[in-house]
Amino acid sequence: MERPLLAVLLLVGLVIGCAVGSSYARARRGWNDYQTVKKSVPGARRGAWSLIRGVAVKAGVIALLLFGAAAYAAVGDDDETAGPAPSPSPTQSEPPHR
Repeated sequence: MERPLLAVLLLVGLVIGCAVGSSYARARRGWNDYQTVKKSVPGARRGAWSLIRGVAVKAGVIALLLFGAAAYAAVGDDDETAGPAPSPSPTQSEPPHR
């Protein structure tokens, strides 16, 4: 009677051991993946900020160019607004009254 009981206990121990071992291996892989990603975050963060900085600089340059173009269009050219100067015309004097 002892042999079947030992065989069943051994089989149950093997099943539980396999389950615990695979869970441990999965947890260990997850921890290693977490550590790898954790180490790569500062580099990724620096990269993201450099991309954001580049976009902000480009947007600032475009905004300045648009502001300059609008200011230039608002002021306009002096030659366009002045037009030709009128020439003096001789005035007609009234004939003397008698």
